[in-house]
Amino acid sequence: MGEFTVSGLRVVREAARSGSFTRAAERLGYTQSAISRQITLMEQAAGQPLFERQARGVRPTEAGRIVLRHADSVLDALAIAREELRNPQPPSRIRVGAFSTATAALAPRAIAAATHSNPGLEVRLREGNSPGLLTALARGRIDMAVLSGIIEPPDGVELTTLLDDSLNLAVHPTHPLAGHTSVQPAALREEQWITGSENPRSTLLGAWSDPAWQPTIAHVARDWAAKLGLVAAGLGVTIVPGLLVPALPATVSIIRIDDPAAFRRTVLAYRQPGPDSRHPFAEALRDTAAQLADELRHRLRQ
Repeated sequence: MGEFTVSGLRVVREAARSGSFTRAAERLGYTQSAISRQITLMEQAAGQPLFERQARGVRPTEAGRIVLRHADSVLDALAIAREELRNPQPPSRIRVGAFSTATAALAPRAIAAATHSNPGLEVRLREGNSPGLLTALARGRIDMAVLSGIIEPPDGVELTTLLDDSLNLAVHPTHPLAGHTSVQPAALREEQWITGSENPRSTLLGAWSDPAWQPTIAHVARDWAAKLGLVAAGLGVTIVPGLLVPALPATVSIIRIDDPAAFRRTVLAYRQPGPDSRHPFAEALRDTAAQLADELRHRLRQ
């Protein structure tokens, strides 16, 4: 049995379209004998006749219709390839939004990994809060978003979990808890807290603490550098998500909070249709999230 060829598939398709070997020869610029030879070779490859020869032309057999269906796919794909070679597309671009903690290590490392493995890929990062990024995603202003907390996606937006990020206590290295692997929430009631808001329920404290507890807020700072600067000066303690731990300075100590509710879910959101969870950047995010979780466990053991 012979092999199907591009030239032979093109002849078969043209003969079927025109209903005549003679007209196929005219349209393709071949001789009649060349057309007949190509048809014979394709029938040998198929192992059976591809056309019914009739007095006024030819008609595809059932086998011919099967070959034609695949011939269309092959020839159309080759036409697209030729067009792309004539008009190369610009490098693939993806617009990604991420909440502030994710921009410390998760997103930058994932971008580096994805672009290293895919040289044509360009990732443009935008920082923002999760609600704002979700709106931007739904409106098509970004292609993907790394979000935190409980997310209710609008129609057309899909979510996939990257990790359940642990919440940890950051203290001064001379703090009595420094050096501990974990701490029970009950041991934190008398601490001086550094939070991002006067309302502790709107901060990371609200994710796990007892609603009846009123923490003592010593300082309010929205920026992570400011919070950690206050901790490093011994002016209070604060809550840091695990995603931030690899970027923390040695001037603070990290302790795991031993409470099943002390975590914050991190998800990847994307629109359909569009780049989805199989995209190289999404895969890099998952790999990086796993690496960061390992780094957190290692630092907590030190």
